Amino acid sequence: MPVRKVVIVPGNGAGDVEHCNWYGWAHKQINKIPGLSCKLKNMPDPVTARESIWLPFMEKDLLCDEETVIIGHSSGAAAAMRYAETHAVFGIILVGAYTSDLGDENERESGYFSRPWEWEQIRANVKNIVQFGSTDDPFLPWEEQQEVADGLKADLHKYTDRGHFQNTHFPELINAVKKLTTAD
Repeated sequence: MPVRKVVIVPGNGAGDVEHCNWYGWAHKQINKIPGLSCKLKNMPDPVTARESIWLPFMEKDLLCDEETVIIGHSSGAAAAMRYAETHAVFGIILVGAYTSDLGDENERESGYFSRPWEWEQIRANVKNIVQFGSTDDPFLPWEEQQEVADGLKADLHKYTDRGHFQNTHFPELINAVKKLTTAD
């Protein structure tokens, strides 16, 4: 099945996602791509971003399925990976992905980091995996970002100057989405 929709899953604490980071800008840009629709909604439980709340929301409200590319940023990347452990999706684009709770109580409470990552299961359920990471991310050690890339055999776009990707525009992301529209 071809990709028909893109869902943006933001990082935790994003507030009104339409006006946070690059989310609203990317939403508008992706909706201009012929044959694609993009969903961007404020998430329930936006601060703790609990897996037990976000994954059902991704399935029932955002309707993530085999024709969907999930773009996940930060906590949204963790949600995208956990979702893909048990659901088939067309692709995932991970921005600022990581593997542990980083010693942070809020991250621990989210539930994403309570067990090992099922890299093989994710690869089996997802046809296309793209990752954006930056070595100067102030929140995420590069080693964890590299661990995600290695575990998923992701198409890694490595930067040295993008921090946690909290800018207002992200043209490389749009190019990655366009590339996936021609992928199998």
